[in-house]
Amino acid sequence: MRAAILAGGLGTRLAPYTTVLPKPLIPIGERPILELIIRQLSARGFNRVDLCVAHLGELIRAYLEQSSSVPDGMDIGYNWEDQPSGTAGAIRELEPPEGPLLVMNGDILTTLDYRELISFHEEQGAALTIAAHRKDVKIELGVIEGALNDVTGYIEKPTLSYEVSMGIYVYGPEAVARIPAGRFDFPDLVLALIDEGLPVRKFPFDGPWYDIGTPSEHQLATDAYDSEPDLYEPA
Repeated sequence: MRAAILAGGLGTRLAPYTTVLPKPLIPIGERPILELIIRQLSARGFNRVDLCVAHLGELIRAYLEQSSSVPDGMDIGYNWEDQPSGTAGAIRELEPPEGPLLVMNGDILTTLDYRELISFHEEQGAALTIAAHRKDVKIELGVIEGALNDVTGYIEKPTLSYEVSMGIYVYGPEAVARIPAGRFDFPDLVLALIDEGLPVRKFPFDGPWYDIGTPSEHQLATDAYDSEPDLYEPA
């Protein structure tokens, strides 16, 4: 099975750390988050990972080539971006997949079973599948309901609940084939597939999930890993 990891972002929300270290090399526990992801993928049967790299990408390659923790038999390739091509455009530059392609951001700590996600995608006959997680958003102000000058309701500090993308997807070959030249982002691809009538599915997941893109989220992820490392380490 194949996977692609988006690892070329600037990581500006984690500055100043990411001025000298690419975000996928930010540590969780005793190893970079990227290395942990690759080990998780290998444990689920993936044998090829393509890294879409740009910002400080040479550091990523140097680390992985010297690391003794990269699983044996894992084929790692690199796709270099001179100019940003977008979160979907980067996938267009890879060797076209013959089957499902797992695509994910390189800054995610989760216990999601990637093989189960692939199986769901195939069972659904989907062109694209999005791993989804429920996220509660606390509004710290009173919310006024109504139109124009009328007030029809008032809710004090409500909590809104949404299903959000986990930054983990499965692309079918038909989805990759529809990514046009030039910059193209993932939301554009989702809407284009829907407009064309191709099946886009969501895979709900209620287990642990952390995006380490901000200092606060990185701390939450670190605390979660430190408290139960066996939960995240591949068996």
